[in-house]
Amino acid sequence: MKFAVVPAFMVLAALSLGGCASNGAIDAQASAQPGAKNSKVAASEPTYFRTPFGIVYNQIPNETVEFSGKYAPGTIIVKTSERRLYYVMGNGKAIRYGIAVGSEGYAWAGTSTVSAKREWPDWTPTPDILKRFPDLPRHMAGGPDNPLGARALYLGATTYRIHGTNEPWKLGGGVSSGCIRMSNEDAIDLYNRAKIGATVIVQR
Repeated sequence: MKFAVVPAFMVLAALSLGGCASNGAIDAQASAQPGAKNSKVAASEPTYFRTPFGIVYNQIPNETVEFSGKYAPGTIIVKTSERRLYYVMGNGKAIRYGIAVGSEGYAWAGTSTVSAKREWPDWTPTPDILKRFPDLPRHMAGGPDNPLGARALYLGATTYRIHGTNEPWKLGGGVSSGCIRMSNEDAIDLYNRAKIGATVIVQR
């Protein structure tokens, strides 16, 4: 149906350009499906996929790595310059995930907490997005076509999230406006591990 196809295309474009922009910077100290990936995957072993549109891309595998620093187990460290997210396991180990960030993602850094978790979250475009894409739906129910993907972790009282994506070929790049994107598989894995109240530290 034409009505269904056009909004879906515009939703993807909108999230790529400005999907999760917040009205303000993150607070300095703000208040499923099973199947975690426990095996270590070497970064030198690429896995290639092809989209229905013919786009061939390399999935960034998560992997268990050495990780120094005095962080409690369960802490989430986002390093935007590396485009990587680390889930601290303790004993000098962390799980490293590939992510996507955007231009605004480099403009904020700080400490927050996981204030909420959602499976197949709904999406409500921000006023800024609606100014640029006035034909977007004002609200989109969660599901495979939703640009927030399979899972979302909400950060403090802000509109920033760590969430999945239905455009995994864009991971490793700068495509959003502040939110942190992961593959749906990795978002589910992190969702299953992370606890409400967990500390999230965003570093440039």
